[in-house]
Amino acid sequence: MLKPTAPTPDHAGEPPLNPPPGPSQLFAAFAKAGLMGFGGAQVWVRRALVEERRWMTERDYAEVLGLGQVLPGPNVGNAAVMIGRRFAGLPGSFAATGGLYLFPLVVLMALVLLWQEFAGDPHVAAFMHGLACAAAGMVIGNGLRMTGRLRPPPELIAIGLASTLAAAWLRVPLPLIVLVLGPVSVAAVVWRGRRGARA
Repeated sequence: MLKPTAPTPDHAGEPPLNPPPGPSQLFAAFAKAGLMGFGGAQVWVRRALVEERRWMTERDYAEVLGLGQVLPGPNVGNAAVMIGRRFAGLPGSFAATGGLYLFPLVVLMALVLLWQEFAGDPHVAAFMHGLACAAAGMVIGNGLRMTGRLRPPPELIAIGLASTLAAAWLRVPLPLIVLVLGPVSVAAVVWRGRRGARA
């Protein structure tokens, strides 16, 4: 099982991490992220856990989100389960996941009723198109921000660009990308670690 991160500095110049949260704190943080996460909550989950509450380092969050990405189901939902269990056991998993989905579900049900009434309105269609573009921009910006803070080596940047090209332009299925580029990425990290150890 993943162990809670001790309240120590992440990188030089960054503040130390705060003590691990309990179930109620996890519920509140994920509920806020879920309510604000139009177009995808992972941007707001990262902001809450890494920037605002300082419960995780940037690298910790990236690793959990990456694992959630390759598992079945929504990536941020998988991350909520793992993060909740990491900090507060099984109650933490229920609290984080419940907070993430409870209030958005209520909002979604209300929007479905409104959508049935106004779906044919061209102004509504334009609004939804604009909202989708804004959400895509938020996801891209969040990825660039995480990359800037993590400062991955050139070989990992190349692997990331290759996976983006394969998924976005070549329409390669995600499982195939993971099967091919996953081992390559692991090998690159091992090679980088051995090279640093010899230096």
